[in-house]
Amino acid sequence: MSVDDIDVLVIGAGLAGLRCAAVLAAAGRDVRVWEAADDIGGRIRTDVIDGFRCDRGFQVLNPAYPELERAVDVEALRLQSFGPGVAVRRDRGSTVWVHPLRSPTKVPAMLTRGGLGPRNVAAVARWAAPGLRPRAVKSAGGDTSMREALDAAGVHGELRRVIDRFLAGVLLEDSGDTSNAFVLLLLRMFVLGVPALPAEGMQALPRQLAAPIADRIALQHNVIGMSREGRGWRVSGAAGSVRAAQVVIATDPATAAELGGLPAPRMRGVVTDWWATDDAPTDPPMLWVDGRRDATGPVLNTAVISAAAPTYAPSGRHLIAASALLGPDGNPPDEQVLRRHAAEILGADGMRWTRVTRHVVPGALPAHSPPLSVRRPVHLADGRWVCGDHRDTASIQGALVSGRRTAEALLKSRG
Repeated sequence: MSVDDIDVLVIGAGLAGLRCAAVLAAAGRDVRVWEAADDIGGRIRTDVIDGFRCDRGFQVLNPAYPELERAVDVEALRLQSFGPGVAVRRDRGSTVWVHPLRSPTKVPAMLTRGGLGPRNVAAVARWAAPGLRPRAVKSAGGDTSMREALDAAGVHGELRRVIDRFLAGVLLEDSGDTSNAFVLLLLRMFVLGVPALPAEGMQALPRQLAAPIADRIALQHNVIGMSREGRGWRVSGAAGSVRAAQVVIATDPATAAELGGLPAPRMRGVVTDWWATDDAPTDPPMLWVDGRRDATGPVLNTAVISAAAPTYAPSGRHLIAASALLGPDGNPPDEQVLRRHAAEILGADGMRWTRVTRHVVPGALPAHSPPLSVRRPVHLADGRWVCGDHRDTASIQGALVSGRRTAEALLKSRG
């Protein structure tokens, strides 16, 4: 590639980078995107294996994210929703805790037979009530860890075990040391929307973001050098170099820290195993968690994915996924251990499952320790820009907001 002069170079084609580049292009800027990997999406990728769609590090899309409708055509994603609520493996049998706003007629039965009593409901209400006022949650002082907040609200017993387990699968940590304010913001999204999966897999989201700027994206273009040149920047890669008036670093958090001289955020890791089976599922199309008192297995959550999203499996076959945290040494639990625990939770015969693939993602999410900070600076001291979920919140919403916020700030800075 010869040396070209362009307006803006965006480094990284994940959600934040694609959103940033699309906003800049729509404003008339000559923008290019360099992506080191062989495809777009960053941490959101979908592998198609023997007709099964397996998202790397099992993910879901919440249609309640406010930024989603601003960024993409949600209807075109053809979302397939999970059942509203969560299924729980109990010491004896199982139960379903329904979404009270979406299945109000099932609430009385849930309260009488689902292990939930008035005290438990009141305790959860005390803990969750601030989430009804998101602006207050973001700005209020005194943020504590989720564990401390749940303790203070008096959430205990089986309800506490289920909440801890469910949120461990969302936050990718089981110590409860995540910012409680951040958890309440996520909880609000679960109240407003039901998690779903696009018909073509989660990578359909970045693909739609990339469609208007597809001709501006160069894959397998990693950065090997960056230096000041006049009032702009010269960025070098294996295939050549480019002169850019502005540079936006939109890589994964670790690479952004290296390129931008930023503090490297603490990252959470996850492993997801995927299995195929010919046995038709009888369970509700929900996320399952283990609420048993003495449960010791590593599975955070499991689900028959194809029961909620039929497009994820070939006709007549079914797809199961289960996720777990990485160990202290960074290694994942054994696949047989995950299979056995997932089968227990689902009440199924795991020996009849066929392994499809395994995804180990060491840097899946940035950690959010208290106090919560949701608007970190996007303009670096040397004049470059940065975006990503590590600048806002560790979520799809945070990545999309960060990309737009950085693009708008860059445009404003140039009049």
